[in-house]
Amino acid sequence: MSVRSSLVCLALLAGAGEAAAQGQDDTGAGEPVDAEIVLAVDASRSMDLQEFATQRDGYLAALRHPDLIRTVTAGRLGKVAFAYFEWSGEVRDGALVPWRVVATPEDAAAMADEIAAMPVVRGRGTSISRAIAFATALLDDGSVDGARQVIDISGDGANNAGPPVIGARDEAVARGITINGLPVMTAPGGAMNELDRYYEECVIGGLGAFVMVAHGWEDFADTIRRKLIMEISGPVPDPRVMPAQYRPMDCLIGEKTFRWRFNR
Repeated sequence: MSVRSSLVCLALLAGAGEAAAQGQDDTGAGEPVDAEIVLAVDASRSMDLQEFATQRDGYLAALRHPDLIRTVTAGRLGKVAFAYFEWSGEVRDGALVPWRVVATPEDAAAMADEIAAMPVVRGRGTSISRAIAFATALLDDGSVDGARQVIDISGDGANNAGPPVIGARDEAVARGITINGLPVMTAPGGAMNELDRYYEECVIGGLGAFVMVAHGWEDFADTIRRKLIMEISGPVPDPRVMPAQYRPMDCLIGEKTFRWRFNR
């Protein structure tokens, strides 16, 4: 990671840490919630402005939907903590909404309004590894105390900047975090036809991890909402069955395709 990238990430996490301290009780313990969910959203230039707006609007619609609130309030504590950030080759300044505890429609709408007000800042490159590392740091900040910790990561390409994705994934999973994936496959014949397999084998991990594919922008909001509801409910998906002629996915395919971006 470059010096500038490191400084930006430290600044963002410092802001999140300040918000975390405000949410802790006198003992320093975070607020108890049923789950901590980090929404890590691709803001790379491979999406045009209209596609990016549709993606962000999908998250806003999911947060504001009554089905999501019904699922939240059905939990043991009736509240879930969300954090949201947008990433590309790095996590940029102004791209974070830190932990917000959602227990009512008003809570969810307020967080959606914060996301809607964020500046649109897209960047070059796709660093899933840096997104996972940043999300892991958020989950470690102590502001909330969830029975489950989840990283919900969306993207439209393979990791092609920063460290390899497997290391970041394995470190998060070793901490008990579940990583779920939302590969955006809205462009037939796009940069990576097997992005769903890449997410299955190289990105997701942890207890109950799953992939839900977004095949079209017209149903993107519905896909996000269904995915969030599954994450809040905490089901364990059916085991994935590999075909007899299974060919492992190359988890360095992005780095090999875009060599000049690797480790920058």
